[in-house]
Amino acid sequence: MDTILGPLYYAVSWIIVQFHAFYSLIFDRNSGWAWGLSIVSLVVLIRICLIPLFVKQIKATRNMQALQPKMKAIQERYKSDKQRQSEEMMKLYKETGTNPLSSCLPILAQSPFFISLYQVLNHIAQGKTVGFIDKSLLDSARQAHIFGAPLSVKFTDSAAKVESLGASLTDVRVVTVIMIILMSLSQFYTQRQLMTKNVDLTVKTPFMQQQKMLMYVFPIMFAVFGINFPVGVLVYWLTTNVWTLGQQMFVIRRNPTPGSLAFAQRQERLRAKGKLKEAPAEVEAKKAAEAARASRQQPKRQTKSKRQVGGTTQAAQPGKKTSLEKDQPGSGEGSGGDAKSDQAGGSSRGTKAGQRKGGPQQPKHPTKK
Repeated sequence: MDTILGPLYYAVSWIIVQFHAFYSLIFDRNSGWAWGLSIVSLVVLIRICLIPLFVKQIKATRNMQALQPKMKAIQERYKSDKQRQSEEMMKLYKETGTNPLSSCLPILAQSPFFISLYQVLNHIAQGKTVGFIDKSLLDSARQAHIFGAPLSVKFTDSAAKVESLGASLTDVRVVTVIMIILMSLSQFYTQRQLMTKNVDLTVKTPFMQQQKMLMYVFPIMFAVFGINFPVGVLVYWLTTNVWTLGQQMFVIRRNPTPGSLAFAQRQERLRAKGKLKEAPAEVEAKKAAEAARASRQQPKRQTKSKRQVGGTTQAAQPGKKTSLEKDQPGSGEGSGGDAKSDQAGGSSRGTKAGQRKGGPQQPKHPTKK
């Protein structure tokens, strides 16, 4: 391992030494601030260099999300022929220009630097010079403490080793546990933010289940392996987690995945600022929806008093025929007797209706003998 990553030991140690020389102008050269900020600056420098890979990761992740329905169809179609299934998958990747490993590029590119930093701090803990860290810098780094914990110690180190570096085992374990918890929480929130805000909710795919599983697996991995990391490595990993969280929040807000919750929120912000012009098709769809809504409006319901007035008016006109009565056979001039009887009956019904409504009674005319 030392032979393969030897050049990286020199690169990582040289970067730390340069930052340490700068921060020694502000803080004590043996302080944890000078060495801790040197590690933080190393993270920032590496992550800035990895921004192009992060952009590729975002594009690859979106392409994989878009391909999930087609991938699922291939799996269902060739579920009994694994070889044909793999061939069709590779064909699909080639046609769409998608690389499944692109989403892992930032992690893969960062891993050698992470391992190199781990080995550099491990050499410091053992009192060995490494790379550009000579004897004087080695003694300075061993004296550096962050909140009472030396940079080179781990949670699992013995009390004798911790005391030899001028610290107590309790302080070391409290600091390491707090940093491990912060690492796990930052990783969990980063993954949860990706799942709840930047995933197309209109498509349910196995990819979403995988992301949901990773949301719980990664924090557990940090908690398990974190107890074996030196404090300096915990500083490195916590810083890179916070950087990832902030970088992802920026990307999700400015360039969210279409169909996601973040995309809808961004559209609303642009619409409120007047920067989003609706497409003609959307405008026509809204007009059609409003017209359909207007046609479905129910007539206004009349009050009880209006209904009573309307009923009284109809009852007060007993001789008026409806259009249905006019069209019935036997009505009109050709059937005078029936018409007279209908008028008489209508008159009597109208009189009774008028009496029930409280209207004036019709005077009775005496018949002529």
